[in-house]
Amino acid sequence: MEKKDRSLKDKRYEERHREERKAKCMVWGTSVPREKAEQINEFLKRYGYTKVQLIEAGYKALLDDAAEHNLSLGKLMDGYDDFFGFEEIDKKKTE
Repeated sequence: MEKKDRSLKDKRYEERHREERKAKCMVWGTSVPREKAEQINEFLKRYGYTKVQLIEAGYKALLDDAAEHNLSLGKLMDGYDDFFGFEEIDKKKTE
């Protein structure tokens, strides 16, 4: 009986806080081939990283890579604000 009570409380809590949680976080419904996912999970477990840390580090690495090929993005990432007139900044691409 207590298990049922707990599940009802959990359900009510979820219903009350669903929009708040959705506004705060985003879930990406994606999939990775099982073999690769198992390798990643093993690496994360072995070295004590989280999946969020993996995503953040990957994003930073991709930003760094993109900045090497895009002078305006590189300057923005490095904090420069001295753009020349010919250096158009496309804010949509850098956000």
